[in-house]
Amino acid sequence: MRENEFPHSFPAGADAPLERRRRTGGRGADRQRRGAENSKYLNLVNGMSKSTVLTVEALEAVHDASLTILEEIGMDIILPEARARMKAAGADVTPGTDRVRFDRGLIMDMMSSVPSGFTMHARNPVRNVEIGGNNLVFAQIASAPFVADREGGRRAGNQEDYRKLVKLAQSYDIIHTTGGYPVEPVDIHASVRHLDCLADMVKLTDKVFHCYSLGAQRNLDALEIARIGRGITAEQMESEPSLFTIINTSSPLRLDGPMLQGIIEMSSRNQVVVVTPFTLAGAMAPVTIAGAVVQQNAEALAGIAFTQMVRRGSPVMYGGFTSNVDMKTGAPAFGTPEYMKAVIAGGQLARRYKIPYRTSNTNASNTLDAQAAYESALSLWALTQGGGNFIMHAAGWSEGGLTASFEKFILDVDMLQMVAEFLKPLDVGEDALGLDAVRDVGPGGHYFGTAHTLARYETAFYSPILSDWRNFETWTEAGRPTTYDHANRVFKAKLNEYERPPLDPAIEEELDAFVARRKAEGGVPTDF
Repeated sequence: MRENEFPHSFPAGADAPLERRRRTGGRGADRQRRGAENSKYLNLVNGMSKSTVLTVEALEAVHDASLTILEEIGMDIILPEARARMKAAGADVTPGTDRVRFDRGLIMDMMSSVPSGFTMHARNPVRNVEIGGNNLVFAQIASAPFVADREGGRRAGNQEDYRKLVKLAQSYDIIHTTGGYPVEPVDIHASVRHLDCLADMVKLTDKVFHCYSLGAQRNLDALEIARIGRGITAEQMESEPSLFTIINTSSPLRLDGPMLQGIIEMSSRNQVVVVTPFTLAGAMAPVTIAGAVVQQNAEALAGIAFTQMVRRGSPVMYGGFTSNVDMKTGAPAFGTPEYMKAVIAGGQLARRYKIPYRTSNTNASNTLDAQAAYESALSLWALTQGGGNFIMHAAGWSEGGLTASFEKFILDVDMLQMVAEFLKPLDVGEDALGLDAVRDVGPGGHYFGTAHTLARYETAFYSPILSDWRNFETWTEAGRPTTYDHANRVFKAKLNEYERPPLDPAIEEELDAFVARRKAEGGVPTDF
């Protein structure tokens, strides 16, 4: 049996007794709640006015051109079951081919049932994340084939580094969810890799996590692992989305079998789908940013509409990943002015459709240097001003996504926390205005010793993780440490401080039993 022929139901064990719900309570859960209750980086809200690059007329022109693509050219839908579902919903399927065309009325009818916001549920309720509106959620880097730190250099991903990166994601509240695997651990056989990796997500973190849509059985295993991790029934999980998947189109204008199967498995169970075209201007999309955004929008609309054909009202996000390439080499470029425009345009489109917006913190640097910092800073500026709700690859992304960098992870965490501090509304209450302090000091004095300052000096300003504010002489005496030095030191110290979040022993036992059983059954078929 091929992967996409597995039945659309939860795996064995899904009909768990209701008594499992009690496992989410108890002293362990109380400790979880107490440990995160006071974090100022949970539940971020971006109340800033959103930037625009498209006028109202231009926005409608992009929207109309996207629908014209879907009506006249269509998409190749490389899964017979998906084509059948689309035809049943009213799409025009060309017999004997993969081509499907969509009437604009059909697309907009499907878009009308997409929820404008929803909650993703973690095994620790304090870690639940709100998606949509002005909410801002940061997810760790995902899917890098390589990992790097200063001592070990750039190397293929392995389980040890995978676990270290997951632990770092758990260690900072500004990282609200993990992404996919922060690095692909190639020392675990592909047939069972998802079982070990997802079990580690449950054990090493208490946050929402992701599953790859690489065949039906991987989705089914992930659904069961997420259910076991939360200690709930399949019915409760269906009413409380607890798992998300990224669905990338195969640009230009294609959706392949595993991605379509992932939509079917996840949307049918009311889990979260993030439809994200990967449209690089000049390579897989027109060379103009406007043309690339039009194609991005067409592909996103087709994928999002399909989620609603599978199940009306199922949660889905509009993903944008349009950037440009280096026209001399064809290499992807990120954190560019073109990327910034595309991010902001994507936000305008998502808001037009009243859909949560996914985007990314990106850079193309090969090391932790000025390029890594300024390209990420420009990305963060665009996605914040553009109204991003769910930010993939928010921490650790290096080399255009090919490498997960430990030191870059720390740099990004620092920058994300600065973003969060910037987004805090400015306090203009009577005490914050400081008139009494001004009266006390008067002309020509200073504020270091005032009661107003002494009451606030420890918390008045953001304290950066990496910035070195010593004077030149003191810095020189300390050996002239760089940002790279500081980041290397910090990530190691954070790993030494890591404590595994509480997990009910009965849940861990059930999880281990499920993983062992699925491994004994051979996991999933692979080509190697």
